[in-house]
Amino acid sequence: MIKKKNRETFRNDRDISLASLTGAAFSFALIIGAIMLGTHNYLGFLSMEGVMIVIGGTLAVAFMSFQANYVIEAMKGLGLMFRKANVTHENLHRDMMAVIAWARIVRQKGMRGLEIQMEDGEVKDPFIRYGLEMVVTNYSPTEIRSMMETAAEAYYERDTIPARVLLAMASHAPAFGMVGTLIGMVIMLGNFKGDMTDIGSGLSVSLLSTLYGVVTARMMYMPASAKIMQKQDNLRFRNYLITEGMVMLVENKTPHFIQDRLNSFLKPGILEKHNEP
Repeated sequence: MIKKKNRETFRNDRDISLASLTGAAFSFALIIGAIMLGTHNYLGFLSMEGVMIVIGGTLAVAFMSFQANYVIEAMKGLGLMFRKANVTHENLHRDMMAVIAWARIVRQKGMRGLEIQMEDGEVKDPFIRYGLEMVVTNYSPTEIRSMMETAAEAYYERDTIPARVLLAMASHAPAFGMVGTLIGMVIMLGNFKGDMTDIGSGLSVSLLSTLYGVVTARMMYMPASAKIMQKQDNLRFRNYLITEGMVMLVENKTPHFIQDRLNSFLKPGILEKHNEP
């Protein structure tokens, strides 16, 4: 059962989220549609200078403000924005059933039976493996709860740093868009020699940097940050469910008691669905 759960988690983390993909496509379609309705000069909305200033400047400040590995993880988070979450309230039921299965092993074979299952390498999740190691090491329930809650919070604090990086990038992108606009206007006015015919086209080019800054901030960095935070919030919630289960394993609670206690972590609708005959 655990192997199957691990395979399903691995697969779900790579499934495309149709809702996220549809939302992104719809947003870009609105922008592109507005451009197509307003003008036939589509190439007028392309500016390599603006892209270089906005994207390059935002990345430069990110690397100046955070460790490089966190910035790289944040960039990967842009792709994760279009993938389904591997931990949701809907699949917490599988985690609960895994804890109940371990409770049956403990009652039938003792802690040694749980150790044998760990040695088989079936448990891949690092947080669950850490909890099981605490259980078979004969720590008290209070000690296990304290250590696992600390581990859950440490996981959360560390894994939400990429989201904070993306939020910082979202605040910097419009600023660099304004920098690009100011640079464009300075260049345009510096080349001004009394001929007003080039003012309009030059001004439109300089404003593209601001457009790029706002679009990247609102349609890339902020949604990706929100998706990471949602994923980590769900994971922390799930880790607290696992913590509660590990504490009850040490207390040698019955599988029925563990199920009733862990049911409080599930949504009522999910609980009713899985309790149907």
